Amino acid sequence: MTTRNQMAGAQETAADQSVCAPSGPSQIVLVLQGGGALGAYQGGVYQALHEADIEPDWIIGTSIGAINASIIAGNNVDDRLPRLQEFWRRVQRKRTLGAPFLWPEFHETISGWTTLTDGVPGLCRLNPLALLGAHFPLGTEHAGFYSVSPLEASLLELVDFSLLNRSSTRLTVGAANVRTSKMHYFDTREMPLAMNHVMASAALPPAFPPVRIDGEYYWDGGILSNTPTEAIFDDYPRRDSVVFGVNVWNPMGPEPKTMWDVLHRQKDIQYSSRIANQIVRQQQVHRLRHVITELVGHMPEQVRAIPEVRDLAGYGCVTRMHIVTLLAPRLENEGHTKDIDFSASGILSGMRWLRAAHEVAPTPPAVDDYQLIEK
Repeated sequence: MTTRNQMAGAQETAADQSVCAPSGPSQIVLVLQGGGALGAYQGGVYQALHEADIEPDWIIGTSIGAINASIIAGNNVDDRLPRLQEFWRRVQRKRTLGAPFLWPEFHETISGWTTLTDGVPGLCRLNPLALLGAHFPLGTEHAGFYSVSPLEASLLELVDFSLLNRSSTRLTVGAANVRTSKMHYFDTREMPLAMNHVMASAALPPAFPPVRIDGEYYWDGGILSNTPTEAIFDDYPRRDSVVFGVNVWNPMGPEPKTMWDVLHRQKDIQYSSRIANQIVRQQQVHRLRHVITELVGHMPEQVRAIPEVRDLAGYGCVTRMHIVTLLAPRLENEGHTKDIDFSASGILSGMRWLRAAHEVAPTPPAVDDYQLIEK
């Protein structure tokens, strides 16, 4: 029988040959979904970590998640939370018709329609040329119902891209290539990131026009992968990680009874991005990598030295992944326009969601393999 110490020794031997051997100390990873106004919850999750003196080593985001991520990574630690709060103050609509506590469904609907007709302060404004007809020649870089020049102005004030690119906090933003329909991750470890990379990750069609980067046009990465956890497991070299996955769309929900319910549930399913299936799949693959490492550890040294065996051993892994899923709680009377409800009550609802983040243990213990914790 193989003892635990013998197994550990076998893993260490195999790790020397593995492309997935841990590289350096463990890291804290923050993964942020797209979700428009729901992104306020992500700010509170960061606040909870910040108040616990925990700063992410790596932030991965798409859409509003990429915007929040860039504000965090593009500021000194002491400035991160104030700048994040300032962004959400800017995009908050000052006044909406109706009292939300008297008829919340009506209020959310009016707020959503106000967003559609007026845009969002600090984020976007209506592009009047887009109203001239579906075939009016806008040009690729203006082919959207809204102009995002307000977002560009906000990011210029709130994000120091020079600091972002020399920061120890790694930033990765996902965008969809318009021509090839492939997901592309822009990463500060591989290249300097600029305003256009964040704007591309948040360019949700048909609302916002695509963004040109190195001769290619990109749209919001959320249309391909709104929960970009795969970037962690595809990383090279791998590192032991504690991953906080901040999900603003609920993959679970009640059966719809009205058309309002149908629209709401459909949107939750679409933008939760099959996160449960993704995590199960990644767990299976990660476990198989550990199995490969264990099997290689049982091989004689002369067999492990064979080039073909060394190549196959490279698919093994001894890293440890701890996944903490933080799910924004469902609010009473919320509906399918919740992601475009930038009213004061809508944003404040998002900020209240953040209180739940304070109940999450910020430093879960590492595990030997891959573990999923849902909060």
